[in-house]
Amino acid sequence: MKKSIPLLGLLIIMASLEGQNAKVIDTIYANEQKTVSLFFPDPIRQGITGSHNYAFSFNREKAQYFGLLQATPGEESNLLVVTQDGGVYSYLLRYSQKLEKLNYFIADSERIGNERTGPFILPQKNISLVDSDTIPTSDKSVDYSKLCAQLLRNPKPFDQIKYKDGVTIRMAKSIYYLNEVYIVFEIDNDSQIDFEINTLNLYKVNGNKKRKASYQELLLSPIYKFKMPQLVFKGQQVHFVCVYPKFTLGAREKLMVKLEELNGNRDVIKLRK
Repeated sequence: MKKSIPLLGLLIIMASLEGQNAKVIDTIYANEQKTVSLFFPDPIRQGITGSHNYAFSFNREKAQYFGLLQATPGEESNLLVVTQDGGVYSYLLRYSQKLEKLNYFIADSERIGNERTGPFILPQKNISLVDSDTIPTSDKSVDYSKLCAQLLRNPKPFDQIKYKDGVTIRMAKSIYYLNEVYIVFEIDNDSQIDFEINTLNLYKVNGNKKRKASYQELLLSPIYKFKMPQLVFKGQQVHFVCVYPKFTLGAREKLMVKLEELNGNRDVIKLRK
């Protein structure tokens, strides 16, 4: 009878582990018209989506319990979230025009493991910046200056945004890394006057400006700037990188760049799809 007790305990443990492995991963639906909020039991430290048409944003400067999810049409993906206490949460992501739920309150029991004790390995691919618009994910801390310098060493074709009084601004295709977007800008001052930069802002625009009731501008604030100049001398061409929190564009949304001159009126404003 004594020998049967350890055997019974082993069977209970195996059954418990089997039940954990068979746990069904929940699916979260999102679209570009509405923002889906996810509230976690502990502040978020890291959040990664598997596809660039899903954007999960959270406060990286001040730890908070919630993150915001948006999506554009595309195939299903997944979301991995790690909280401050090491809890690991995983969900499937799907695009849906109709959302029946906008707020998810995540329970501690929904975690699939802990990063310090549970084996959790993310498959990584060797992707070159020259061949892809997505940089592979990594658990290492982000070295912004190194990544930005690499982008400037591997220039891509630029799309012209606007030309005004000899000043041209261009923007390369977006490069995604983790939950951030790296954008390479080029300013070409072909005029006879130096161009002193006051501000360069990027916006998500929805609607028609002529119809003010439906027109919206959302400022995308950069979290890092690399080699952005304050002054572009006459005849000079400069390249620099701005890093933004990851975002997606809906079917009716566009990007708008505003380049404003300090102590001058050569302001450049242009929409880009």
